[in-house]
Amino acid sequence: MFFTNIKLAKKYNYLNEKFLKAYDWLESHDLNSLPAGKYEIDGGDVFANLQEYTTLPVDEKKFEAHDKFFDIQYLIEGVEFFGICDREGLKVKEAKPEKDVLFFETPDTYGHVILHPNEFIVVAPEDAHMPGCCMDKPASAKKAVIKVRV
Repeated sequence: MFFTNIKLAKKYNYLNEKFLKAYDWLESHDLNSLPAGKYEIDGGDVFANLQEYTTLPVDEKKFEAHDKFFDIQYLIEGVEFFGICDREGLKVKEAKPEKDVLFFETPDTYGHVILHPNEFIVVAPEDAHMPGCCMDKPASAKKAVIKVRV
C-alpha cells in the first residue's frame, strides 16, 4: 500500500536508498516476536519504533505531522483506522519541535485508509495523519513506525 498525491510522488523518491533499507528491515525481521522499542536501521537517518497499544476512537486522537522525517507506518497486528490529509491550512494545536511533531485541530473533512497486518502507508512531511484509531471499538495493535530522514 502506498498513498500520496502526484505532487509528492514527483517531489520525493520513495525508492531511494533510505527507503529501501527500511523496506528490507521490515521484510528481514520477525516483527511479531520483537518487543516494543527503538531499533536502529541506518544511524539517525532510518530507525524503527515498535509500538504496542490500544486503538482509540477518532475523537480521542489528534492529527500530527513531522518536518524532518517521513513515517512508514507498518501494521503488524490488529486493524487500524488511519486518518490522512494535506497539512496545508490546518490550525496548529500544539508544537513539539524537540520531538519533530506538530499536532493540529481535526479538519472538517479528511481521507482515511484501513490498515491490516502487513500493510503500510508512507506519510510525507506535507501530510497530516491521525494514526491509532479504532474501527468499532478499542482493540490491541502492534505497529512498526519507520522514521526516514528527509
